[in-house]
Amino acid sequence: MSAVATLTSPWRGLSPAVWILVTARAVNRIGAFTLPFLGVVLTVEFGTSLSQTGVILALFGAATIPSRLLGGHLADRLGRRRTIVLGLTGCAVAQTGIALSHALWSAVLATVLLGLAFEIYEPPSQAMIADVTSPSDRPAAYGLYSAALAAAGVLAGLLAAAISHVDLRWLFVADALTCLACAVLVALALPGDVRRETEEVVVRSKEASVWRDRRLLLLLASGTVFATIYMQLVIGVPLTLLEQGLPKSGTGFILAVSAVTLIIAQRLLRLQQLDDFRAMTVGYVLLGAGLIVIAIAHSLAIFLLAAVLWSLGDLFLLTRYLTQASGLAPEHARGRYLAVFGLSWGIATTIAPLTVTQLLDAAGPKGLWLTSAAVAAALALVQPWLRKRLAPA
Repeated sequence: MSAVATLTSPWRGLSPAVWILVTARAVNRIGAFTLPFLGVVLTVEFGTSLSQTGVILALFGAATIPSRLLGGHLADRLGRRRTIVLGLTGCAVAQTGIALSHALWSAVLATVLLGLAFEIYEPPSQAMIADVTSPSDRPAAYGLYSAALAAAGVLAGLLAAAISHVDLRWLFVADALTCLACAVLVALALPGDVRRETEEVVVRSKEASVWRDRRLLLLLASGTVFATIYMQLVIGVPLTLLEQGLPKSGTGFILAVSAVTLIIAQRLLRLQQLDDFRAMTVGYVLLGAGLIVIAIAHSLAIFLLAAVLWSLGDLFLLTRYLTQASGLAPEHARGRYLAVFGLSWGIATTIAPLTVTQLLDAAGPKGLWLTSAAVAAALALVQPWLRKRLAPA
């Protein structure tokens, strides 16, 4: 068997729609490294205090909550492809607004608009992958999705590091352009939407209340805690670098190392041999180890080591949460199920800026990251309990 065949063997046989979605999201990811720098832009270019930055980023996070719900609703009613294109176009408009802002009020308005568009495309993307794959193939499909985003992240991290030496606003321009490129690819290459307008489907959709599924709500709670830690890394690492007097361009290199780790580990680790809950236990242990290393880091090299550890943890966690959520969903309500589960990211994006800035103010970087490590350890310990509660009825 050739090296290429060995590399791609878990992904052979996946639907062409999966590959198109993966390619489109990879194109988008090349420019989508603006969020880690948004707090730095507000602090450095608009002169906001640490607490003001936290509030503004929390507004962004709060705006992503209705964005995610709208994406799930439109995915089931308007169609997957149309919803993805709508969301990406909205992101491009908002990113352009941030890049062109010269006053704090306009930057805040554009940030809120970005939040309102930011999550629209995720539920239809995730739902379409589940639509065209069998349950046994979903971990591989979501793994391919993550690997492609990580591969694009290598280039994106280096691009961010290079552009940050010039003007951070150009990051938002790059993201706007890649959002538009992604929207065009999806519109031209994905199959047309199937409108679900029969009376039977409408009745079933109304009767399917995702909020009554206790297993989904439990998974949402667990996923929210994980997403909060993840977003604390996204927002807190650049601010920690500033606190430590390290160059802001270091964030780009850290993100690039994180992406490389995800790509290499995706192929070296036998993730399919672990069930979801064992994989998540391992993931939280690795994530916690990375957080501890951040707490004691005082050089860029140590931050890079931490990035390797937390990225290995993310590899085990991200795809398994999506596999669990899509497995709970009935087919006709899959978009809404994934949207409700995806609220974990909106809630986390609201909470994380406040926890990061408050803990940095009160306890410094060490307090922030050791607290986060303790939460990761607790999540590792509760996985056997979650296995019982999330088992099929």
